[in-house]
Amino acid sequence: MFIATLEGIFRFKDLPPEYGPYVQFKATIEKREVKDNDEIAILNITGTDSHHVLFLDSYKEGNEIKEELKEADAKINHTTLKILEGHL
Repeated sequence: MFIATLEGIFRFKDLPPEYGPYVQFKATIEKREVKDNDEIAILNITGTDSHHVLFLDSYKEGNEIKEELKEADAKINHTTLKILEGHL
């Protein structure tokens, strides 16, 4: 199982360009139109070159994030989860 750690939380309009393809991929999967003010968390999946994108308005509690990551064979670290819960 991989560990997911927080790279950053951004508004879409302020998103660093290197994360753009990951955000667009997740938006396509969710059939979502990304808006400039959407708050997005980027998680680094330790031991890989991959990132996991979270549209924070899609979650009500941290357990929903934990379950999503579990499906991706990843576990969120405690500090990252606490930070994200403060944004939900």
